[in-house]
Amino acid sequence: METRVSCQDKEVVISSSHPTVLIGERINPTGKAKLTAALQAGDLQIVREMAVTQMADGADILDVNVGALGVDEVSFLPKAVSAVMEEVKVPLCIDSDNPKALEAGLKVYKGKAIINSVNGQEYRLQSVLPLAKDFGAALVCLAMDDEGIPATADRRLAVVAKIVERATAMGIPQEDLIVDCLALAVSADSKAGVVTLEAIRRVRDEFGVNQTLGASNISFGLPERDVINWAFLAMAISTGVTCPVVHVSKVRAAVLATDVLLGKDDYSMRYIRAYRQRQASTK
Repeated sequence: METRVSCQDKEVVISSSHPTVLIGERINPTGKAKLTAALQAGDLQIVREMAVTQMADGADILDVNVGALGVDEVSFLPKAVSAVMEEVKVPLCIDSDNPKALEAGLKVYKGKAIINSVNGQEYRLQSVLPLAKDFGAALVCLAMDDEGIPATADRRLAVVAKIVERATAMGIPQEDLIVDCLALAVSADSKAGVVTLEAIRRVRDEFGVNQTLGASNISFGLPERDVINWAFLAMAISTGVTCPVVHVSKVRAAVLATDVLLGKDDYSMRYIRAYRQRQASTK
């Protein structure tokens, strides 16, 4: 199943038969004091710089989120979307908990975007699904509902089934649904990774849709988080994740290596090119 997203000058195809697509996560103020302060001041320069840096690092798609305290997302998210479009030529994932802000961002976007996100809550279904339909956007579907993130793969699958049913009944193509089975910290629950991987496998087998994942959540609270993230990403990609949301500069080499081992990189050429680029940049 192929999910196709685009900007004015580029189309990106997300599919299990294609190399893994990397969604850059950095334009998000959560945990970033400098970015938060800039957004509160109405300054988009750091957003522009983050966009350029992530594209140079190898991001295929960029997530854009301006949800910080004191920021009017409805007016500011479209400004951020426009600023990023001016700087880079990659598709965007427009990210907000506010449906009106999502709509404002989609109105200025040129191409086919990804909406981040909908979940199983009735309010989200009623407010976000029509946006995906009206704008022809792809849609991240979170495996959570009014009760939070389910503790079992069975419950997460049930939430996904509900979202898929509602979306397709509205006329949203199933290939435009990108499921996130959600990663939780293994430091708090030693089975958290196993549950997420089982949910990913079952979504792949039962729905065949593309899947994303904020993989770094898995390592929260542990030392050498990057090591945990690399291992988990490889497992998640081999199980069904096709477009993870990541800090691209930290994980791209590991993802490219995973694609080599899964037969998604003919003659390892993407891996070798990336290696040569890293070597050249250090000279």
